[in-house]
Amino acid sequence: MKQLTILTATSNRTGRACLTALLFLGFLTLCCGLPQPGLAQQWTATQGDVLSIDLPADTRHLQVRAFGKTWPWKRLEGHGFRAWIGVDLKAKPGLHDIIVRSDAGKQRHSLKVLTGHFRISRITVDRKMAEFDAATLRRIRADQAAIKHTYAMQVDAHPDIDITEQPVEGVISTPFGAQRYVNGEPRSPHSGLDIAAPEGTPVITPLAGRVLLAAPMYLNGNTIVIGYGNGLVMVYSHLRALKVKQGDWLQAGARIGEVGMTGRATGPHLHWGVRFEQARINPLSLLPTLATGKP
Repeated sequence: MKQLTILTATSNRTGRACLTALLFLGFLTLCCGLPQPGLAQQWTATQGDVLSIDLPADTRHLQVRAFGKTWPWKRLEGHGFRAWIGVDLKAKPGLHDIIVRSDAGKQRHSLKVLTGHFRISRITVDRKMAEFDAATLRRIRADQAAIKHTYAMQVDAHPDIDITEQPVEGVISTPFGAQRYVNGEPRSPHSGLDIAAPEGTPVITPLAGRVLLAAPMYLNGNTIVIGYGNGLVMVYSHLRALKVKQGDWLQAGARIGEVGMTGRATGPHLHWGVRFEQARINPLSLLPTLATGKP
């Protein structure tokens, strides 16, 4: 019985020591920003969304990765940060890892991607805008390559990945993600947003940025591409005329042109496309009133 008493006392001392160590580790975690494996979070977003996440961290060095890419972030007041992640139009539905690395270690969170429900869009155009000879096809491919090239161009600016207004007011004639049929033939999903408005309606840039491309194109018509920094690029197509040139730095709200119907268009409208770290993004997800991804 005496031996049992000694063992019990030793066990109690050991237990108290372990408890003290655990409480001290918890204190360090709260005060020093150490990762808390038990507090992993999960967010939900739909294909095409921009996900905004806020997490605690007290560090100067931070990296946020998801979908095999590194995403921008900004420090918040206190000991936290906000990061933005783009969910591509064709991102695979299901769970994806969000890895946050800092001086204190690594945190693993998750993102549940939901399948987007996109409508079908059918348009009828002149035959020359649906069937192309070899020379026209080469031009179209060159146009597409020029736009694609801008998605990887770097701009020295660090904006929040949101906006407070659209580039033009009007009616959404073709939503993001719509499955396109041109003269009855299937085409790629609509990777932007079409906003119908009277010809001549002003089009503005909702953020300050650099003009990366300004050129007339066969299908896109008069097209302007603006880079805003942090991997955010916007495309404005079917403009009536080109009012800015490549290399121009524009302030937020600057007028870049007017609604037109150049290129392949069945009526006056603006095609507004968004790429975020090259992910195809629904432009409306940049507006705070439509933000998604709450944990």
